[in-house]
Amino acid sequence: MKWYVEKDDDQMLLRDYLRDVQGFSRRIVKGIKFQGGTLAVNGEFVTVRKVLKQGDLIEVSFPSEQHGMYLKPEAVPLDIVYEDDDVLVIDKEPNVATIPSNHHPTGTLANGILHHYAKNNIDYTVHIVTRLDRDTSGLLLVAKHRLSHSILADGQKSGDITRQYQAIIPGHMETKQGTIDQPIGRKPDSIVERMVDLDGKPSVTHYQVLEETTAYSLLHVVLETGRTHQIRVHLAHLGHPLLGDNLYGGDNSVMKRQALHCVSLAFTHPLTKERHTFTSSLPEDMKQIIQQ
Repeated sequence: MKWYVEKDDDQMLLRDYLRDVQGFSRRIVKGIKFQGGTLAVNGEFVTVRKVLKQGDLIEVSFPSEQHGMYLKPEAVPLDIVYEDDDVLVIDKEPNVATIPSNHHPTGTLANGILHHYAKNNIDYTVHIVTRLDRDTSGLLLVAKHRLSHSILADGQKSGDITRQYQAIIPGHMETKQGTIDQPIGRKPDSIVERMVDLDGKPSVTHYQVLEETTAYSLLHVVLETGRTHQIRVHLAHLGHPLLGDNLYGGDNSVMKRQALHCVSLAFTHPLTKERHTFTSSLPEDMKQIIQQ
């Protein structure tokens, strides 16, 4: 990575420039110093105490990133919506896990990303920013390197990253537009299932009914917080579990996966600071339910 020192940053220490201007965390700066990265100014290797001058060329290289022990490159198909040196946006198919687990050790999106990196000589590991459940489809954000991951993770906490979904439920909502403000916690004796729990973490979901058929409703859903299974738990709590979501009581006789799709993803680019917004159309399996 390269930057030229602007007039306003003249006489700054390199350490302060990296942290305050470029958004490096203390952990990342420490990793560059002690794990094999390099810092150079005008072609000369320097320490973080280097005093910068206007016009100086700063070059930073990160240490090599280690892949997880069980994460191997595999030719998993990827629908890449956007890619640059810092981020990937992928439109994920349903029935594909995002990262390996005991139940799905291979064939995941992360395996496919590593294969894509290897094929294109990209020396990074996988940094998932907005993870989707295996059966949820739609847009997903990946940071390519540790700096963009760190900045985007902070953006996710601050609400800078926004995701919007469409979901299908059986029946009709009494209120056509509303907010579900119920805390969510882990269900006792389960490492997977969540539940509305007064002692859980604050969780807020906004919804609007877009379309109604005789048997089903199509909802537009916006997350204000990002808890595990949040949409699934909140809608089940209202008595309208997602179609196909048998973990939370949904009917899977018509659809074999939860009817949930991330239709919109917006974020501020970690390095250019430009605002990016991407959209994805409803997949065929969900379209057919509504059309029928």
